[in-house]
Amino acid sequence: MRVLITRPEEDAGQMAAALRERGHEPILSPLMEIRFLDGPEILLDGIQAVLATSANGVRALARRTPRRDVPIFAVGPQTAAAAEAAGFVDIKNAQGDALALADAAARWNTPQAGPLLHVAGRERAGHLAAALSERGFEVRVEVLYEAIEVRTLSKDSAEALASGRLDAVMLFSPRSARIFCDRVREAKLDGRCGTMTALCISQATADAVAALRFAAVRVAGKPNQESMLDLLDRG
Repeated sequence: MRVLITRPEEDAGQMAAALRERGHEPILSPLMEIRFLDGPEILLDGIQAVLATSANGVRALARRTPRRDVPIFAVGPQTAAAAEAAGFVDIKNAQGDALALADAAARWNTPQAGPLLHVAGRERAGHLAAALSERGFEVRVEVLYEAIEVRTLSKDSAEALASGRLDAVMLFSPRSARIFCDRVREAKLDGRCGTMTALCISQATADAVAALRFAAVRVAGKPNQESMLDLLDRG
């Protein structure tokens, strides 16, 4: 299958490699560009653990502190892998979404052990901090990066979509789904989606792409990369 990958560049490259291993042909059109924010060193004294809801949060943290001994509570396997690649040595994987991470963090430690630090992007839902605050945890937030909309589809993806050569598009967040809808409509290619399958990481992502008509819309069983790949493996 020819599959459009919409993730930011670094994550898109990893996904493309995974698709090739499974015999698919990836076409890349990142819909967001990650920009890390500069600033002073992040002070981790007294922090019992870092809450990481994305690989980019881990990468951004690694730029702003030399410490690698603080525990990382990662939302899922890709974020945990990014923490390992950055040299962190104490990593736990919640295998889910932000609410799953909140549940796991509450099992892994106690409010009395000290505050938790959420390394976040500029746009965030806030569900994680709210869920943990309800359990008595103090959650501090450090905004370390931002995801900027890419204003056009890549040349390869626009040509593939216009010619009907795309079989599926992978969408990893409601925001990326909304941006995809905007870029497709601006390129006057919305009528070309009818032969494609939209592969969505969550129901919220599927809802966000409902403005376009697809041959099918599928939602991953779990909010992670492996479940997204499973959707392709099932045909």
